[in-house]
Amino acid sequence: MAIRPIFIFSTVRTGSTLVQRVIGAHRGVSTVGEPWLLLPQFYAFRERGIQAEYIHPVLTAALREFCDQLPGGREQYFTELHNFVMRLYEESAEPGATHFVDKSTGYDLIADEVMNVFPEARFVFLWRNPLASYASAVQTFGPWRPTMLRTHFFIGLPRLVAAFSANRSRVHSAHFEQLTTGALDPWRELFDYLGVEFEPSSLERFPEVKPAGRMGDPTGVHEYSALSTEPSEKWKTVLANPLRVAWARRYLAFLGDERLAVMGYDGKQLRAELDALPRDTASLGKDLVRTIGDFAREPVRVRTRRQGLGGPNVIRSLLAARP
Repeated sequence: MAIRPIFIFSTVRTGSTLVQRVIGAHRGVSTVGEPWLLLPQFYAFRERGIQAEYIHPVLTAALREFCDQLPGGREQYFTELHNFVMRLYEESAEPGATHFVDKSTGYDLIADEVMNVFPEARFVFLWRNPLASYASAVQTFGPWRPTMLRTHFFIGLPRLVAAFSANRSRVHSAHFEQLTTGALDPWRELFDYLGVEFEPSSLERFPEVKPAGRMGDPTGVHEYSALSTEPSEKWKTVLANPLRVAWARRYLAFLGDERLAVMGYDGKQLRAELDALPRDTASLGKDLVRTIGDFAREPVRVRTRRQGLGGPNVIRSLLAARP
């Protein structure tokens, strides 16, 4: 029987490594750290969004022209790409494995393409309160920078929402906040979708799963040895100063209540929780300096417009924000 791929789609700092390890704790499931196999393959067909020493749009044009000469056109090319990647999954999997988990940072940017090329796969869309995700990024990759990981937060997450909305009937939606309570039902529903027999003991054994390779979560593998709801509340401490609250409100406005609802979150409730945060000004001065320097190096407004997002003028938004 051919191995079945499982793709975990999420933006950064959503608990995807935890989910990967719990799934990987089951018999017949193999995984590695983060292979990143598919990002260059699909970006080869995109004229924008990549930097290289060669002229990338010319490569894209040449590749499209090559596909036009194939008997089966571009569909044949992607069929061969599918077979190539599946062989690599099978070669890297443990003997006897029936499933292979690919959890790679950046797949939030190419979810649509992955689902088109791997129709037999299982797709897990993992969501987390976006404010908690950003606060976790600050803690992991800090100090505070408004443009930190802007590709994932301003481009990847909206693309994930769009891909999920267009494919609801063939994907599974999971929430970090529910999975970390220790309740069995959210996990059982996930494994029923995957077609893998759920073993409750995996919620205790997952710390033993250490995916090979250096790529992946730099902190979660070592920090969390058991399920805990603590990470779901940490964001309130991290974001509790006037500047960070203002940024968070504008980020929620950028996402919009409709996207948040698709993800399973109530925008009104998130704004209310933000407004209820204490205003700690101890780090405000340093944050202001970092904000000015950050925008001087990489203005979010300019970058997001280049990506065709119509992104917010973050500087103006911050100045206009009211605590």
